[in-house]
Amino acid sequence: MRVLIVNTNERTGGAAMAANRLMEALNNSGVKAKMLVRDKETDALTVVGLNKGWQSQWHFLWERLCIFTRLRFSKKHLFEIDIANSGFDITGLREFKEADIIHLSWINQGMLSLSSIRKILQSGKPVVWTMHDAWPATAICHYTHGCKAFKTTCRNCRLLPGNGSDNDLSNRVWNRKKQLLDNHHISFVACSRWLEQQAKQSALLSQHVITSIPNPIDTHTFHPIDKKGARKRVGLPEDRKIILFVSQRVTDQRKGMEYLVEAIDKMAKTYPEASQRLGVAILGGHAEEFTDKLALPVYPLGYVNDEKRIVDVYNAVDVFVLPSLEDNLPNTIMEAMACGVPCVGFKTGGIPEEIDHRKNGYVAEYCNAEDLMHGIRWMLEEADYASLCTQAVKKVMTSYSQNSVSLRYIEVYNQAMAYKHYSI
Repeated sequence: MRVLIVNTNERTGGAAMAANRLMEALNNSGVKAKMLVRDKETDALTVVGLNKGWQSQWHFLWERLCIFTRLRFSKKHLFEIDIANSGFDITGLREFKEADIIHLSWINQGMLSLSSIRKILQSGKPVVWTMHDAWPATAICHYTHGCKAFKTTCRNCRLLPGNGSDNDLSNRVWNRKKQLLDNHHISFVACSRWLEQQAKQSALLSQHVITSIPNPIDTHTFHPIDKKGARKRVGLPEDRKIILFVSQRVTDQRKGMEYLVEAIDKMAKTYPEASQRLGVAILGGHAEEFTDKLALPVYPLGYVNDEKRIVDVYNAVDVFVLPSLEDNLPNTIMEAMACGVPCVGFKTGGIPEEIDHRKNGYVAEYCNAEDLMHGIRWMLEEADYASLCTQAVKKVMTSYSQNSVSLRYIEVYNQAMAYKHYSI
């Protein structure tokens, strides 16, 4: 079986990392898997880059410009919206023609347009689409933030100026998507049970099979190592317990940094003596902007793309906190747990599926900074910390290992091929 995984980036972003790990898992399970990406960043032989020069940026820039004008030249929501009006036609590529399965991953920001997807479906090849967010189930947004319009018809979009209209941009993209999806079969896979349930409520996907399979992780790479050595390599102090926050872009409001700032402030005021032994490490772009915003010493580590250093960072800390306001199945929580680091997160999205409350971490009440503080303090001061660490690793090994995830995907591939053969 030959599988072609299509993703915008090779390494940048959570979806890219998940696609890479799935490709590796499939190849280890006997499936011949390759990735096709717009932005190739390594010399990996199993990854094919489009290498279209200026065209690579043209599709991206044209879509952004169209959205920018619809937003009345405001940058607000500019990267919360995708309309897929421009993208590459990949059906003529040798890798596409050789593949038995076309596996779409995160294909936004100028990788594939709706017209590109139509050509893929018209080729007759079975298509599997992994949902890393809600975009395939909505008109233009990646996260619904409580909006229920996608259950019937997207219109009057909250992301558009004046809340849109009945025939706004979201409604026009919705109608294009509906026409596309109503006439072709796609096997959808959500990365969490939470997103699976959201997708099953979408009027766009009512005719399609939707299941959930978590992202895999390479436990040979992400695993516990000597904490003291890791701290020395990363440059974190050995005399403090370190709380870690990770985000590709730390200023992304969806990742909830403001709640961590508030929780740390409450902790410093409520437990001043204990707080003197704590520090906060921040991994991601714009980390330095928060150096003076937390009531504890801050260690900005910047944006890191080197996997070995990322493993060092996880192993160098005591607790990982991700107070996301809406998230699918964060790779960062999975990575931290694989390294034996217990996690704290809000009760939202797929986070409660990863963190078993008070067993391998702490699930705080949604948008409750005080409960977030209690979770951090409970793990550092009251819980059986060694047990939390052991259970975190055990959860990853049993639920997210490459072998278990790849076998479930192979089953989906076989079903997609059988459906295509039967329909013919």
